[in-house]
Amino acid sequence: MDELIDGYRRFRELAWPDHKALFERLAARGQTPHTFVVACSDSRVDPQMIFNSGPGELFVARNVANLVPPYQPDSRYHGTSAALEFAVRVLKVRKIVVMGHAQCGGVHALLQGAPPGAQDFVAHWIEIAEEARRQTLASDLPSEERQRFCELCCVRLSLGNLATFPWVAERVATGELSLNGAYFGVATGRLEVMDEDGEFRAV
Repeated sequence: MDELIDGYRRFRELAWPDHKALFERLAARGQTPHTFVVACSDSRVDPQMIFNSGPGELFVARNVANLVPPYQPDSRYHGTSAALEFAVRVLKVRKIVVMGHAQCGGVHALLQGAPPGAQDFVAHWIEIAEEARRQTLASDLPSEERQRFCELCCVRLSLGNLATFPWVAERVATGELSLNGAYFGVATGRLEVMDEDGEFRAV
């Protein structure tokens, strides 16, 4: 914990004084984030840093391979779906962004098989993206291009799954909510955004 506590102390000394009034305002009025971001748990991909956002602006759910499962209300545990429901139905965010990234370990596991130490949960979780895996293996791309192709397929698949949630689809239809795809290059720092044709282009 020493390293984390040192970081906290730097935050209190350097950042807290500049943000004190903002945090007090957020505590008094509650949060009203404008965007819900579904991102990967990868430690190199921090949505708040990438989008240069401050406290209270983004509501974020992170999981392996930035996946959104299809709508399936039952008694099982649905962490990402629960965050989505809270963001859309309670906080009433105006945008949802699914952000994939380069060198995604979850996508590598999807294509190559989950590593031995990730069989209890990861292996089952990434089955959500089986269709992305099938599309990738059916392509005629050289092996070195398949990882990126599958990473982009996973973003598209998650956006498609978002549309299966009736209260997401309803707000999209009325123009109150937009669904967006993005892709971050870890080595380059470049962000690509998905256009209406499904292609990703640098911004």
